[in-house]
Amino acid sequence: MTARTTSPTWQNWGRNVTTHPVRIAHPGSTAEVVRVVREAVAAGLPVKAVGASHSFTAIAATDGVLLRLDRMNAILGADAATGRVRVQAGISLHELNPQLHARGLALPNLGDVDPQSVAGAVSTGTHGTGGRLFGISAAIVAVQLVTAAGDVQEIDDQHEWFGASRVTLGALGIVTEVTLQCVPAFLLHAREEPMPLPEVLGQVDELVADNDHFEFYWFPHTEKTSVKRNNRVPDGTGRRPVGRLRHWLDDELLSNTAFEGINRVVARRRALVPRVNALAASALSAREYVDDSYNVFISSRRVRFRESEFAMPREALPHVLGELAAWFGAGHENISFPIEVRFTAADDVWLSTGHERDNCYVAVHQYWRSDPTAYFAAAQDIFTAHEGRPHWGKMHTLDASYFAKTYSHFDDFVDIRDQLDPGRTFSNAYLDRVLG
Repeated sequence: MTARTTSPTWQNWGRNVTTHPVRIAHPGSTAEVVRVVREAVAAGLPVKAVGASHSFTAIAATDGVLLRLDRMNAILGADAATGRVRVQAGISLHELNPQLHARGLALPNLGDVDPQSVAGAVSTGTHGTGGRLFGISAAIVAVQLVTAAGDVQEIDDQHEWFGASRVTLGALGIVTEVTLQCVPAFLLHAREEPMPLPEVLGQVDELVADNDHFEFYWFPHTEKTSVKRNNRVPDGTGRRPVGRLRHWLDDELLSNTAFEGINRVVARRRALVPRVNALAASALSAREYVDDSYNVFISSRRVRFRESEFAMPREALPHVLGELAAWFGAGHENISFPIEVRFTAADDVWLSTGHERDNCYVAVHQYWRSDPTAYFAAAQDIFTAHEGRPHWGKMHTLDASYFAKTYSHFDDFVDIRDQLDPGRTFSNAYLDRVLG
């Protein structure tokens, strides 16, 4: 079967990046990816792969050949004894999670949405939360990569490129297959409740240490938060999922339908934001439930937004939030979206935001119809003053000179890129900026 092509227009989910590639290809196999890459190189065209288009940066943008790997969405093999699962890189987390569950397996940690392809999630460093846990890329034990020469490289933990291959930013080649180290499927007990921000910060070390997965949302211009504690349950515990009515009320009506309407109004009347935020924070009441891990991790996010998120050393968190509160208090701008705070443990992935450092993550959002420039710039200044590392798929304006100081293996990564892609077949303006 040959790779199908479609009309040449692409836009990301946040609607802040639009490109017009020469063509969009939908290869169905690694062999087809090889052929498309070789044809593009022969024609002098750049090549980029895109998954769910959920990145807020232009990391996947190209005016050359855009690869959609949506036909490469199969589980190729699963070893029940080792928990290792090999997948085609275009499979989405939404497709993968229930298929792993049917095999008695699960990913050890996930983010809070699931449309991303596996390749997209790991290439940008999608991370989730858990003070003793890691981002998804740390679960990778092997990668299959198609290089600019059209070679197919199998990279495992014995390979010299392994450290670079788990978060590639799409700069080393096209990731076509991934082997993941999964864990036995598990249930999580979710406990969600309001908590004042000073109380959260006063015991944040204990909240992170005492729970498998802890995160919270702070409503700007208030001292209100909504905290989430998710913990594995003992064997024999049954599922107690959220009831259909409560799910509709909390997760659909309040978190999506009503939230969309509120943002449409306050986008035109910003003075209302502080009072609306206080009301919104009070509307979400406490609840507890037990469900399969991926059903607890994943939330419905239908209100479109733009996002910037940075990882900082955990001890920086009170200072970062205090400086954001001071910026709000100075009256620069009223912000309606809650600020999300998460945590992960240090890993050994070269360009992971968690590389060799226990982190807190602070994510700022802006409704897609509102200009995020001033807010995100102010937040970035605060984050970088505390050694912040931006999520590769979320908005920032930093360049290679900053990352060379921030990541100890940055130069090693660039050296491997020079070996694998000397002609910059897989580059674009974003990668030229962040990698040099």
